[in-house]
Amino acid sequence: MTTVLIVEDDPINLRVFSKILTKRAGLQVKGTEDVEEVMKMAQEGEVDIILMDVSLSHSFYKGESVDGIKITQYLKSDPKTANLPVILVTAHAMEGDREHFLEKSGADGYIPKPVVDHEQFVNQILTTIDNHPKEKDELI
Repeated sequence: MTTVLIVEDDPINLRVFSKILTKRAGLQVKGTEDVEEVMKMAQEGEVDIILMDVSLSHSFYKGESVDGIKITQYLKSDPKTANLPVILVTAHAMEGDREHFLEKSGADGYIPKPVVDHEQFVNQILTTIDNHPKEKDELI
């Protein structure tokens, strides 16, 4: 079963996204804002895609305050997790934010909050998963 990790500091958003993804797409969902947990799940191959909130108010990694951009940079720079798709999900939706955040983070996608079109939200996630080869697939 496909597993989505939602990295989100707002429990309401986490609950809404989880419900949309489980009910509409039949996906398994995990959620956390603990960066150590995010890195562990990613490195151990427990998740197929990460939805990453850009603004994380309580997230620290190796003693440093980090946001979703920084966490995504860590993931993309690690050979073990570089191919794991990451979609930024953020309320920062001013003109130019999408391009700026994607370029800075190396993320694979961008979804503005609030998520209004649930079908489009699910389709973007499923398409991103389908377009990313799994490591074991790349060996064939």
